[in-house]
Amino acid sequence: MSDARWELIRPTVEAWRHARNGIRKPTHDLRALMNAILYVDRTGIPWRSLPHDFPPHRSVYGYFARWEADGIFDQLTGLLRGKVRQAEGRTSEPSACLFDSQSIKTYAAVPLTGQGIDPAMKIIGRKRHIVADTLDLLLVVAVTPASVHDSAAGTQLLTQIRDRHPTITKAWADNDYKTKAVEHAAEIGIDLEIVQRNPTVCGFHVQPRRSAAMIQLAAIHLMTRSLTHEATPSWRDS
Repeated sequence: MSDARWELIRPTVEAWRHARNGIRKPTHDLRALMNAILYVDRTGIPWRSLPHDFPPHRSVYGYFARWEADGIFDQLTGLLRGKVRQAEGRTSEPSACLFDSQSIKTYAAVPLTGQGIDPAMKIIGRKRHIVADTLDLLLVVAVTPASVHDSAAGTQLLTQIRDRHPTITKAWADNDYKTKAVEHAAEIGIDLEIVQRNPTVCGFHVQPRRSAAMIQLAAIHLMTRSLTHEATPSWRDS
């Protein structure tokens, strides 16, 4: 993470550490910890396989778990999203959003209770439900068993959108969100329009084995690069 990208993140994580000054004296640099977490998010490797030039993997995962529980990734996503929108000449809060989902296979260690079968896609695993603004910036994400219907998940996501982003009055989604989600949207003052999916356009490219926090981290990675005008390196070039 470059100096410019770290400066976008540093105030939030330093404020978190200051607020938790009751814990034992920190032994690891926050920037090194964030670099390690982003490395796992980008490569998909197990925590225990982190290269040795990062802090110990147990410490890295420990900070990841605390930041996830304390809403730090959610804070950073909101902060950076507002900055990106303003840089694009938009208001910091959106007025419209888009719904989509993707079912993905899970690996063997995932408990069966956290999985399900998506009959349409013929996939056993989990489903990522994502709401983005019209700049494709992440607003809300939920991870469910693949058996959960989009309309049911969409109803819950609409409630989160209303609570977190009250400026939103318009939303678009495909046929899987019709009926219950449309009715719930109308009840809370959001016009949810059902549109036909273009069969030639793929949906969100969510990597396997990512939790909601990992999806937020991917968004944080992309938004910090957008704000600092840094290109995302290709691993093939390394």
